[in-house]
Amino acid sequence: MLEAAQKAPTAVSRTENRTLAKVPIFAGLTVEDIRALDSRCLWRKVAGGEWVIDYQSEGADVYFVFSGLARVVIVSSGREMILRDIREGEYFGHYSAIDGKARSAAIVAVTDSVVARMSAAVLWESIHRHVSVREMILRDLVTDIRTANQRVHEQANYDVRKRLCAELIRLSRTTGEGRVVVSPPPTHAEFAARISTHREAVTKTLSALEREGLIARSPSAIVLTDAARLRRILAADT
Repeated sequence: MLEAAQKAPTAVSRTENRTLAKVPIFAGLTVEDIRALDSRCLWRKVAGGEWVIDYQSEGADVYFVFSGLARVVIVSSGREMILRDIREGEYFGHYSAIDGKARSAAIVAVTDSVVARMSAAVLWESIHRHVSVREMILRDLVTDIRTANQRVHEQANYDVRKRLCAELIRLSRTTGEGRVVVSPPPTHAEFAARISTHREAVTKTLSALEREGLIARSPSAIVLTDAARLRRILAADT
């Protein structure tokens, strides 16, 4: 699957305004430092649906998402597991850049995206030179570990209903009007890949949550009409 979908990304035009300034781990750097890093990156356009990194492939470069949306997935025995999405200003590939080992997951562009590719050597130089970069990467690594621990807990102890409630809360955001929404809503197949179940179970569970008045669905969003109760479901022992 990965090999069939993989294509070489196209280079970004030199006239395009591209910069690492929007990446939070570089927020403490000067304008001159950012420009120096910009010039040492290879900027690429990746079409939606194209794979940027293959699972278990070699390579130690780190990638920063300048625009678009990417996704971390593992494909095993023809089954796809979605670990998380990577949005503008976020990055991926840093595990291999740090330890030099094979890629721990695959990365696919969900939408047309522009990414900055940085060598492991440049990343390490930034880590050693800038305390703020070092601290931010450490915080992000701890966040990754905590998230992974939480997912292991959910897989071991939650049924499909509770896992889906947890994913809805995790994907949700609060709008200016105070609504808690998941927008755009993932497909049922995507939900299934996120919580390690099958599409039919997701369809059945979403319909049950809607009948109970916990969510409301439309083509553009899933509204968590009773987010507090969804959290109570997760807190319950059964």
